[in-house]
Amino acid sequence: MNIIEAMLDPHLFGNQFAIESWAPWRTLIAGFYGLPIDNTLLWTELTGRTVTPSQPHTELWLPVGRRGGKSHIAALLAVYEAVFNHHQTKLAPGEIATVMVIACDRRQARTVMRYIRGIFETSPMLQKLVHRDREEAIELTNRCAIEVQTATHRGTRGYTVPCAILDEVAFWLSDGANPDAEIIAALRPSMATLGGKLIALSSPYARRGVLWEAYKRHYGNTGRILVAQAPTLTMNPSLSPEIVRQAYEDDPLAASAEYGAQFRTDVEGYVSIEALEACTRPSQREILPDSVTLYSAFVDPSGGGADAMTLAIAHLDTKTGCAVVDATRTVKPPFSPESVVDEFSLVLKTYRVFEVTGDAYAGEWPREQFRKRGITYKKSERNKSEIYRDLLPLVNSCRVELPPDADLQRELLGLERRTSRGGRDSIDHCPGAHDDLANAVAGVLVHAIRKTSCMPFFAVVEAL
Repeated sequence: MNIIEAMLDPHLFGNQFAIESWAPWRTLIAGFYGLPIDNTLLWTELTGRTVTPSQPHTELWLPVGRRGGKSHIAALLAVYEAVFNHHQTKLAPGEIATVMVIACDRRQARTVMRYIRGIFETSPMLQKLVHRDREEAIELTNRCAIEVQTATHRGTRGYTVPCAILDEVAFWLSDGANPDAEIIAALRPSMATLGGKLIALSSPYARRGVLWEAYKRHYGNTGRILVAQAPTLTMNPSLSPEIVRQAYEDDPLAASAEYGAQFRTDVEGYVSIEALEACTRPSQREILPDSVTLYSAFVDPSGGGADAMTLAIAHLDTKTGCAVVDATRTVKPPFSPESVVDEFSLVLKTYRVFEVTGDAYAGEWPREQFRKRGITYKKSERNKSEIYRDLLPLVNSCRVELPPDADLQRELLGLERRTSRGGRDSIDHCPGAHDDLANAVAGVLVHAIRKTSCMPFFAVVEAL
């Protein structure tokens, strides 16, 4: 049974994929599998190709607008590849073929798994094939399994993979500890035995990363790698056009990516990994205080909600003029803000810090809490975006020294520079990410350089 026959079979997927609103997806998927296409004009519109395919493709890279049905299709393809592609003859005794769905984080992975599990639960025919249903994997009786994973290059090793589905790959990091290209490079050997398919479905974002590179190289070109691009309303005509119209009215640049499937031209990376590595000391995560060096502090407390509360302590090396981060602390939610202030105050006093500068977040309570512990709280003159802006030349000129901290490097690499419609730049973390520790370290370094005339350095406590 081919994929289109499966989509139209009421015993497998009910009528979910047989209704007319899924016709654009059926056209695209038919072309990917090398099946006859009933709408050649749509095929050309989606792929930029004027010739219909005569054989299956090995890779599909698809930037498609939000609410276009990507997660449903990811689940459909995962189930189809696990159930209908017979890999048993190529497997060694005891070996399992694992259809892998890789998402950027656990929340997104759980979303896709719910769709996959829903397909099995609503189809008596497919339910009979389930041998074991675990939280992040469904094992079948045909020596195949479907497993969801988060995007790490270590997590993909050691599997035999007939199909890998990359969910929202545009939002994977393109640099740092788990860059998207490295994850895919680690995945490809796992796909070699069974000639596995690579399928990437994502809303587009910045003009960087593996999705953008695939789009640049292969969109509109013939070959075994298929790239298609589709606005939301093309792939999901059942969505109200008013929703899309309102989004364009509110923010045309964001809506162009979210619903128009266009890569954003107003988003750039903040700093290169080479620049960060040049500023990172090879060892010694923390430098203990001494009796000679002077330290100070900057605080931006968190209320204990979704963001961490962080602390960075630093000093100025008067011989080299380099600002050195001595220590960092991160307390992730949930937590009691008062208890974290208590903990951080003890650390600050260890470095002889009795005056801190900080954000205006949460009104009076940070001032009161630190005052109770003998530390004066002063409001920062600069906001987060301004601090990041002023940090960049310090990093690029190696005037700062960072600790060897993978979380700090990942957060700094995840920062983005965005240009508003008015032409104003802002710097912040990318959607779904955090920059709590990065903001603390950036604040301490920027304020240290600016205040060298009156004090050698200080610390930063931060939580956004």
